[in-house]
Formats: sequence, structure tokens, C-alpha cells
Amino acid sequence: MSSLFADIMRRAVEATPGAVGGAFADSEGEMVDSFSTLDKHDWAVLTAHYGVVLSHLHSCFGTWHYGGPEYFIAQHAKLDVVVHTIAHGYFALLAVEEYQGAGPLAVALTSIRAAANELRKEIA
Repeated sequence: MSSLFADIMRRAVEATPGAVGGAFADSEGEMVDSFSTLDKHDWAVLTAHYGVVLSHLHSCFGTWHYGGPEYFIAQHAKLDVVVHTIAHGYFALLAVEEYQGAGPLAVALTSIRAAANELRKEIA
């Protein structure tokens, strides 16, 4: 039986062409829950590393007094990753493999924003 958080991430993954996983994690990158077609350990490591990146972005923008990032996108040769802040240090992550279709990153951003809103309501 999956949790409410895993269900939210599953819906985001299934709504996004080429998506291979979604994660809900705390401020240290520790997964609260996830849905992924990838190896669980590899997925946890990827999520943790992007938690570190998000932490560095918060530090950087905090130094400049711009406020923290709402989301960021990292594009790699075979995988794009969208990380969206939630609240209280939590974040959601959605990963999309190379996809031969129109606008997968736009769909990924829409999907992760919807998941972030749902997650924000659940942890409030």
C-alpha cells in the first residue's frame, strides 16, 4: 500500500511523458516518499544530491537577499531534473528521460507544480 505522498508523486510521473520518477524529500535530501521506475537506491542517491544542490542555491540567493529559489531545472545529456520547493525545507523532484515529443519539460514543470501544491496542503 502506498502513502498519500507516493500517490501524489505517482500522478506527477504518470502525467509527464518520459518521466522516470518523482520524489518528496526533506531539507537534507532524505526521501519522505517517492514513485520511480529506477532502482530504489539509485533514486534515493539522486534525490539526496539534488537536495544538496537546492541547499546551495538557498545559501547563494540568501547571501544576495533575493529569497530562495521556487524551482530549478538541471538538464543533462539523457535526463532532465526539475526540483520544486514545497515549504519548511521540503522539496519535490521529477526526473524526465530524453523524450521525443513536444515540450516534456513544460509538462514536467506543470506536473511538479501541481504535486508541490498538493504536498504543501498535506504538510500544512
